[in-house]
Formats: sequence, C-alpha cells, structure tokens
Amino acid sequence: MIDLVPPDVRSRLKGLRIVTRRAVGAHGLGLHRSHARGAGLEFAQYRAYEPGDELRQIDWKLYARSDKFFVREAERESPVAVWVLLDTSASMGHVDETRPGQTRFAAARGLAACLAELAVQQGDRFGLMALGEEGLRLVPPGSGPRQRDRLLIELMALRPSGGFLPADRMGPLWERIGPRDLVVLISDCFEEAAADLATKLAAAGREVLVIELLTPDERDFPFAGGHRFRDPETGHELLGDGAALRAEFLERFGAARAALRARFAAAGVRHVDHVTDLPLDLPLRRLFAAHAAAEYS
Repeated sequence: MIDLVPPDVRSRLKGLRIVTRRAVGAHGLGLHRSHARGAGLEFAQYRAYEPGDELRQIDWKLYARSDKFFVREAERESPVAVWVLLDTSASMGHVDETRPGQTRFAAARGLAACLAELAVQQGDRFGLMALGEEGLRLVPPGSGPRQRDRLLIELMALRPSGGFLPADRMGPLWERIGPRDLVVLISDCFEEAAADLATKLAAAGREVLVIELLTPDERDFPFAGGHRFRDPETGHELLGDGAALRAEFLERFGAARAALRARFAAAGVRHVDHVTDLPLDLPLRRLFAAHAAAEYS
C-alpha cells in the first residue's frame, strides 16, 4: 500500500493532538477517553468495593489473593468521532503547472491520511465521507490501525470527477454525523455547495473545520502569453493573455476568498487555507498546535 504520509511529515505529526472546542459532558473532554469511571472496555484502575457495585465488576482473582473485594474500573470511550469530509469534484484534480503530476487531490488525500494518523495516535474514532456528484462513499467510524488501513484503501480508490455531492443525496451524511462529532472538510471550496454544507453543519451544532486547498497557480497566477483556461466541472473556457489577466484575477480571487473567510467566521466555522507547495502538515499545525489548542479548551 502506498504511504500517503511522507516520513518527515509523519515525524512532525507526533507533536500534534486533535482537540475539540467543546467539552462532551459526562463523556469527557474532546476526542479522548472519558475520565469518568465505570464499566467499559479499557482497564483504568482498582478501587475498594462499595455497596451498590455490581458483583460482575469484582475481580475475584484478586480477592483470592488478598481476601478483599476490589472492583475493576475502566474508562468509557467518548462517543465523539472525527469525520473527514473529502471533496471529490473534478476541480480537486487540478494539476499545478509548476509541479507537473502534483494535483490538489493528492494533497487532499495526504491530509486525510494525516488526520487518520493523528486519530490513531490518540485512540480516537474516525471515519471518511467522499463527497462527489455520483453520491457519498463512506468509511464508517472506527479506531486503530485497521481502521486507518480501511480509510487508506478507500482514499487510493477515489478519483476526482463531476461536481460536488448534490443536496438531495446528503441524507446519509446528516444521519451519520453526531451532534458531538468533529467534522473536517477538505475542499477547494469552489462550489457553493461545499461552503453551504460547512455552514449548515455548524448551524446544526456540529463543530466544523475547513481546510481550503489552493495551488501555486491560483496563488501566483504565473501564466504568460496566450492561454486557454477551462473549468473542469462545467467545461466553460476562457481564452486570454495570462499577463493581461493576472491583476484582475488576483484581485477578484482574493476578494472571493476574503468573502468566504468572513462567511465561515460568521458561522463559527474554523477555517485555514493551504497551498499545495507548502508542507503537508502545515494546516494541521495551524489547527491543532499547542498555541491553537488553547482556543479549544
């Protein structure tokens, strides 16, 4: 299986933790196991038996050695899951002119794989939803290395094409994402439907993070001479001189991105952008590094 996380990026991920903005009540804080004790899956500690404790919680082997009753306690796992929502529309397949063979979608897959690595590191549940015109492809939430491998296999099978997931096919998304779950949308945000989904999820009480992917072409518009610019989703084309179009493009593109940032901020959606020639872990460090984590406590 191809490793989507470069070794240098993997080493830097070890210093990061996924942290949510909100506490989850009796189930603990963020995406980590609850500190509330009780019957659960992972052993936490022994304590002396107290009236009312269930007999099945008594460790009878320990009683045989000590002649005292002790109850095994375990940490209950948080119901919170990390959902990676991946835009698979055709514009995500854009190939940067300055880096032949490097696509926006390759960076998107790498970021999804990095999020899976972070979740595995801290024992969190995570799942994947691929959002394309043909429908929603799903990896249900789970935890551990096997879950990571399932997600990686799905990522490798995905190809960008068509448009964004139509609103009338989003039913399973709303059924699956719980009110305490953390949603990370990875998209170029070129389609209104992507921004709509992020803001609607936030309005419904979900915590939503957006990683907006840009290419160096879009940041710098380095084109010179005559060019044919084509929208991969609509097929619309524009013929023009790159140098003559540069100033207008950068002004209009910058204004559109500023409006998008303002829209996300007003909706309570945390947003970072990422240009694909920068280190893959940079947007995750901006979201989850120690100095940013304070905003989530």
